[in-house]
Amino acid sequence: MEEQKKNPWNKTNQWTEELEILFSIIRKTDLAETTKWGGPVFTHNGKNVVGIGGFKSYFGIWFFNGVFLKDKKKLLINAQEGTTKSLRQMRFQSKEEIEEATIIAYIEEAIAVENKGLSVKPEKKEAIHSAFLEDFLSENPHFKSKFESLTPYKQREYLEFIETAKQEKTKLTRLEKIKPLLAEGKGLNDRYR
Repeated sequence: MEEQKKNPWNKTNQWTEELEILFSIIRKTDLAETTKWGGPVFTHNGKNVVGIGGFKSYFGIWFFNGVFLKDKKKLLINAQEGTTKSLRQMRFQSKEEIEEATIIAYIEEAIAVENKGLSVKPEKKEAIHSAFLEDFLSENPHFKSKFESLTPYKQREYLEFIETAKQEKTKLTRLEKIKPLLAEGKGLNDRYR
């Protein structure tokens, strides 16, 4: 018996038939199928419009700019209220809940949103300063040059890591933890990338 290939967007591999139904509906639209982040994403003029996936208790379609959809049938949810700005999900627990005409109408509206160029602009993050880290770097020119050679994103990771510690001893512990990474010119989370 051939082992079933694991799909990263079908976390439990329990929605194979249901996801295939969604695929067949989406393929009736003008969207182009691609793979991003290890899963299926459908685009229009190079812009992400929808993706699909299966999880433990549901499967569904997510609309990358779903915040702009009228959602007349109140089917869309924000999976992480307060965190997710524009992505909205249409969730299902069974294939019987799938209504092709409704899904196609939502997708057509999502394509229209892309054609209008609507999108949520990412919020500019406030600059972080860490007197603690700055003092250490000014006393250690080797570490300072390594830190300054990092991208602003990686510098920010280090600053946040130190500054989110509330106590001085925690900051010291964290500083000891990052010294070997800095010495190698690596970012705090490079091992996960």
